[in-house]
Amino acid sequence: MIDIKGKTALITGSSRGVGQQIALGLADLGCNIIVHGSKKTSNDETLKLLNSYSVKTYSVYGNLADDQEIENLINQVNDLENPIDILYNNAGIMKDYHEDIWTHSTEEWMQTYKVNVVAMYKLCAAFVPAMIENEFGRVVNVTSRISGQPQLAPYGASKWAVDKLSQDLAVALENTPVRMNYFDPTWLKTDLGGEHADNPVEAVLPGALKPVLIENNGANGKFFSAL
Repeated sequence: MIDIKGKTALITGSSRGVGQQIALGLADLGCNIIVHGSKKTSNDETLKLLNSYSVKTYSVYGNLADDQEIENLINQVNDLENPIDILYNNAGIMKDYHEDIWTHSTEEWMQTYKVNVVAMYKLCAAFVPAMIENEFGRVVNVTSRISGQPQLAPYGASKWAVDKLSQDLAVALENTPVRMNYFDPTWLKTDLGGEHADNPVEAVLPGALKPVLIENNGANGKFFSAL
């Protein structure tokens, strides 16, 4: 395992749920944290929880379904003048459950892909080149092993796209000290996972930290799971 004390991590969707747990887990290892939520005020709870850790914290915001807000988010991060060492693409959405599996609208498909896949790509494009130049980087893209759920087809398809995107982009990083992998937090009790999920949200740790702590020549374009 590597030492990430003093490194800086941007965790999307870290205002609550899985992202919040990842932020706390990384802070416990001495990593500085950039908290992200859809709105500026969304980050208050996570920032408060991070007060008990001896790390620097920052707050950025933006709706990942909106191209302009993604650009504004990238600009906010760049304005911090603190290079990103770790990009944890955690944020994701799941649209309504459809009993009639043939009624998913074009809007649902497009919005799901914009947040779960396109925004992830744009953030990688914004920050990975500097990681390569700085000779260190870890990118973790959150996926899901959801299966047999046509009622949630846009979400399931978008997560398979995350796998493929991660595998393909990792090829460009093979001979660098930047590692990109994808991670399944499993079914957890969150706003997205619901109250009937198998495990509490805290169960995402310590598994969520494993793809961050690998060596520079470690796994690349590979799958990790919390459990």
